[in-house]
Amino acid sequence: MISVADFFLNPPPLFFFCGPCVIESRSFALETASELKTVFAKAGLPFVYKSSFDKANRSSVSGYRGVGMKEGLEILAEIRETLDVPVLTDVHATEQCLPVAEVVDILQTPAFLCRQTDFIAAVAKTGKPANIKKGQFLSPWEMKNVVEKARHAAKDAGKNPENFFVCERGTSFGYGNLVVDMRGLPAMAQSTGCPVVYDATHSLQLPGALGDSTGGMREYVPHLARAAVATGSVSGVFMEAHPNPEKAPCDGSNMLAFADLPALLNQLATIAQIVKA
Repeated sequence: MISVADFFLNPPPLFFFCGPCVIESRSFALETASELKTVFAKAGLPFVYKSSFDKANRSSVSGYRGVGMKEGLEILAEIRETLDVPVLTDVHATEQCLPVAEVVDILQTPAFLCRQTDFIAAVAKTGKPANIKKGQFLSPWEMKNVVEKARHAAKDAGKNPENFFVCERGTSFGYGNLVVDMRGLPAMAQSTGCPVVYDATHSLQLPGALGDSTGGMREYVPHLARAAVATGSVSGVFMEAHPNPEKAPCDGSNMLAFADLPALLNQLATIAQIVKA
């Protein structure tokens, strides 16, 4: 299995967090994880399987949320054991952090919760690496304060205080739109000292655009992903992908189709090698 610790200690030119937005079923998760393992192996790129057991940040009460924590963790544990693939999932509340940390390789914090001090501290105290998403309402340099909270909590718990990624996922621009300021990627890297992950798919969301759900512009994912990697400040790329995004129960409009991954991965790997040579 790929060592997530190497992403900090001996970083590759580029790594990926990739998978469907949400766990739809056990068979779906195992099939998609297996297919993605093959795709990334052919590309020669390190990959962590990402999928959520619960999507708590929904636009409406009717939004699909997933299979729940108990079943979701059982499925992620099976993927990790049977496919020898590291896994990442979201946590949404302090009481979820410890049980989730017992199963996954990386915890992820939702962007909306980046200012919640007790929540960030609970994530940090598990000792597991965490992908901390920047809030849509935060400037890149304000992430320094979030990381300082996490490091302080980790030290207090006797855990590694250098175990955090910071993740750019766009900034609110008016109503129902996000933009990405590419200057923010080197700014976050410099101000936090953390590896920067660029979220190439959530950056193309159109929040609330469909009335009771979020829209998106998947066609621009390759453009922004290439631009982000070309800054030379990105260590990893987060991309949600689905075998058939049009039939996905949530976030289909900004997820990539599996069929579109190989060409884009090769492009991003080439760009990363050039800018980091």
